[in-house]
Amino acid sequence: MPKVRKIPERMCLGCQEMKPKKTLIRVVRTPEGTIEIDRTGKRSGRGAYICPSKECLDKALKGKRIEKALKHTINQEIKDSLLERVDQP
Repeated sequence: MPKVRKIPERMCLGCQEMKPKKTLIRVVRTPEGTIEIDRTGKRSGRGAYICPSKECLDKALKGKRIEKALKHTINQEIKDSLLERVDQP
C-alpha cells in the first residue's frame, strides 16, 4: 500500500486561510536583513505567505500583516513587485 504524502500548507496573511504552499507567494526576510520575493520557496530566512490575488494582498498591506510577520518594514519597491505578481481582477 503506497504512503499518502502530506501536502505542506501555509496560512495566507490576507484571507487567513490554510492553502497549499506551492500556490502561495512567499516573501522572505533574509539573514542579511533584506526583504525579497522568494520564487523558489527555499531561501533561508523568515517567510510570509500571500495568495496570488489582489484582495488578499490589499488586506495584508493595509493591516501591515506582512511587516508584522517579517518583523521588518517593507519598502515601496517590494510592494510594487508583489502587485505585479498577483492576478488582476
